[in-house]
Amino acid sequence: MSSQKHLIAPSILAADFADLKKDIQMVNESEADWFHIDIMDGVFVPNISFGFPVMQAIAKHAKKPLDVHLMIVDPDRYLQICKDSGAEIITVHYEACTHLHRTLAAIKELGCKAGVALNPHTPVSLLKDIIQDIDLVCLMSVNPGFGGQKFIERTYSKIKELRALAADQNTDLLIEIDGGVGTSNAGKLLAAGADVLVAGSFVFTSANPMETVKELKAVNPNLQAV
Repeated sequence: MSSQKHLIAPSILAADFADLKKDIQMVNESEADWFHIDIMDGVFVPNISFGFPVMQAIAKHAKKPLDVHLMIVDPDRYLQICKDSGAEIITVHYEACTHLHRTLAAIKELGCKAGVALNPHTPVSLLKDIIQDIDLVCLMSVNPGFGGQKFIERTYSKIKELRALAADQNTDLLIEIDGGVGTSNAGKLLAAGADVLVAGSFVFTSANPMETVKELKAVNPNLQAV
């Protein structure tokens, strides 16, 4: 794992859309590091979340970076508007990009950090020839499309494989885990080599979301066995 303290990125997909400004303010005032923004098209994943107008509204009030996860087909068409809507990190799916190297270069030309997401069935070894060009890898620990799913246990070994893959070529790589993350598995994920924890339902449906973020931020990976 990188030497920095791990990052927490609450997923706005699980926020209260009827009172979104309240939840944005909660993230602003909490110990969270990023806003995780899921853009879904109903084609690449079996759900539709929200589009760029909502993202722009979030960006207007957000005081922390927008970590944007494009769960869409042909993401290249939307990179510019994604940047213009406030993204600081843009993550595309390996499975959705025919020319991934070109897509990552385009993201970086926009001045954003470039991320690649992998679905649960996609092996990390497929990133071998491009790992040096990636700023962040988002490992999906549930099947993408819906919040509140059960965590896939195979994720721990994928984290370790990815960390080993990056060891020689990209020591600054951030490994992000998205899906089923909570205090019960956060320590083990960090101990395996994760840097960024995305938490949606676990944060926003808790009795005290700000305290829940604090608990996730305080998790000590050194206390976990892997």
